[in-house]
Amino acid sequence: MAQKTHVHEVRLAQKPTMRVLKREDLDAIVEIDRLVSRQSRRNYYERKVAAMLDATHNINTSLVAEIDGRIVGFIMGDVYFGEFGIPETTGTIDTLGVHPDVQNHGVASELLEQFLMNMKAVGVSKVYTLVNWDDFGLEKFFSRHSFVPSKRINLEYKMP
Repeated sequence: MAQKTHVHEVRLAQKPTMRVLKREDLDAIVEIDRLVSRQSRRNYYERKVAAMLDATHNINTSLVAEIDGRIVGFIMGDVYFGEFGIPETTGTIDTLGVHPDVQNHGVASELLEQFLMNMKAVGVSKVYTLVNWDDFGLEKFFSRHSFVPSKRINLEYKMP
């Protein structure tokens, strides 16, 4: 009986190539997210990619990681120039995804490191992200990359 070959079994030693996210990457991003989250968020990603690639949008900071031309991960974020009453230029990370076949092999770390390098190059002074309080794996990942709790308070209002 033939076994299904996974990306990490064949190309584990190959370092992924990082590049700026393009519209054509949408299907691969949606599929990675579906595999990881076990739900389809195509509408979210369609809106996100459209806004990111809009000519009036400030800067496309989102990246994908490829191995042999196959997208195996992505990071999506933005740059803010004084929004939310914050005077300095800041960045955000709102979505990070890695195909299950290559998780725990450094792809997310490489995406994050390239993303942070790009942020620094455009003058970002701080990068923010949100992590659910009980997502210990993601919290540990960001902690390993020197993210610490922010002095800003995330407020929410629950609709009645």
